[in-house]
Amino acid sequence: MSGKLTPKQDAFVQEYLKDLNATQAAIRAGYSAKTAGQIGDENLKKPQIAAAIEKAKAERSERTKIDADWLLTRWADEAEADLADIYYPGTGQLRPIHEWPKIWRQGLVGGIKTRQERTSDDEALAEIVEVKLSDRSNRLKMIGDHIGVQAFKQQIEHSGSVSVESLIEELTGGTTK
Repeated sequence: MSGKLTPKQDAFVQEYLKDLNATQAAIRAGYSAKTAGQIGDENLKKPQIAAAIEKAKAERSERTKIDADWLLTRWADEAEADLADIYYPGTGQLRPIHEWPKIWRQGLVGGIKTRQERTSDDEALAEIVEVKLSDRSNRLKMIGDHIGVQAFKQQIEHSGSVSVESLIEELTGGTTK
């Protein structure tokens, strides 16, 4: 990786990229399990290791062609996917999966249940299909978090100082008991 890193530090960088867990990366890189949490935290703060991690992440992004733009585009496509696209128009019948748009085949559906029911006279057979969708609201939250939309965050800002006495006075309208 870099001439500045020891072999163990280089191994830490490579292991850290697997799951972004500093403690586990330290253990897998050969550091003591007893001190792995502390070592992992220290390693992340070392400028040469932090730079090596950022460089490796950038190289990985280049190789995979997955970056913030790709991710945001994907989330937007998923958030805007139309459920009607997986049904035949006007019939309410679910299309076979191979006819679904690609975005629906790539994780928007969390499960499909099919059951068959007979009518009361036991002659007709009806197939009932339930489609369980994955959590779209979470995708919207991730998009918002990524682009800095503050709609999903609770923020409390405070500047200056407040004395307990002035707060009590304000709350009681200047009268204390």
